[in-house]
Amino acid sequence: MDAKVENNVLKIALDGRIDSNNAGETEKELLEIWEANTADSCVIDVDNLEYISSAGLRVLMKLRKKSKKPLDVVNASNEVYDIFQVTGFTELLNVKKKLREVSVEGCEMIGSGGYGKVYRIDPETIVKLYNPGISAEFVEGERAQAQKTFLLGVPTAISYDVVRCGECYGLVFEMLNADTVAHIISSDSAKVSEYAGRMAELIKELHKIEVEEGELPDRREKVKEWVNSLKGFLTDEEIDKILFYLSSIPKRQTFLHGDFHTKNVMEQNGELVLIDVGDAAVGHPIFDIAQMYLCYGFLADAVRQGRQPKELIGFPVELAEPMWRGQIKAYFGLSDEEEIDKKIAMIFPLACLLAAYHGLSIRGEISDDMKRAILDGLLCKQGIPAMEKASEVIW
Repeated sequence: MDAKVENNVLKIALDGRIDSNNAGETEKELLEIWEANTADSCVIDVDNLEYISSAGLRVLMKLRKKSKKPLDVVNASNEVYDIFQVTGFTELLNVKKKLREVSVEGCEMIGSGGYGKVYRIDPETIVKLYNPGISAEFVEGERAQAQKTFLLGVPTAISYDVVRCGECYGLVFEMLNADTVAHIISSDSAKVSEYAGRMAELIKELHKIEVEEGELPDRREKVKEWVNSLKGFLTDEEIDKILFYLSSIPKRQTFLHGDFHTKNVMEQNGELVLIDVGDAAVGHPIFDIAQMYLCYGFLADAVRQGRQPKELIGFPVELAEPMWRGQIKAYFGLSDEEEIDKKIAMIFPLACLLAAYHGLSIRGEISDDMKRAILDGLLCKQGIPAMEKASEVIW
């Protein structure tokens, strides 16, 4: 067996067969390896393990008890995993199956976003392939989130497999003859009004779902924590103004999608289905509406001002305005253009705040100068004055 320590984790690779004939020898070697190395946890890689008997399983339990540290078993084949499961050891050890390898070479890319791209790998199946560097644990968390939201009644596609593609991880969904709303609109711009209305109706239905406290994170409280972390980049007075604004938004247990746009929604057999619920939370619906402003409203503003923004929505930027205004019109049941303008003005301050929040969160480690530029541009020059000038509140 091979062993090495990486990032304070002892990794031991087992191979061949472990049964009553060699269990004692295997136990002795495993314990010697553990005692010769210092690590916070141990990972047993069974990629090349063909068979393990109950005697072999007891060896792993002895190692776990001896080390008194977390013990993971990874890369189990279907046959080896079945042995762990039938004997009940999946309840005692963290056992993970070997991930299936897939290829997207020559496959149609039908969507993209901040975390990765979506490919159709066959007529019945799509894969959401995450960017390099995003861990398998993160992807597994997204899969678990999708299952949780499905049980809440959210029309989301259920992923049945976590896979690998080179150095990237992905989620596989069964989506027969499905297409993203972004691609549908890109193929036929005349459908933008129809799908603006349908998207609005879908998010209205999501906002009828009430979630038990503690099931999902609270979006308002999360943003408040972030604002409090900006000391040194914003003045105390500016921070207080933003927190006062956020505190005016009532606490709700309403389901929030958190990243609702046409690249995250697919149409299958006439039904709109979500394929990304990793940012699901609870809170006032205004957070989802303001998030939609980020996707379409700011682009529409840029086009109206004669600028040439980068196309990020999956269809031509000149369609951002009819999509955005169409969604506001349908969601709030408005027909008068002035009333739509007033509603959008009310949403604008929170949209600025969320733009800064996501801009800094997605970028990760950035320079202080870049952070100041983002905060100054989105909040100090636009967002905070808009919060102060608001004479009405949407909620």
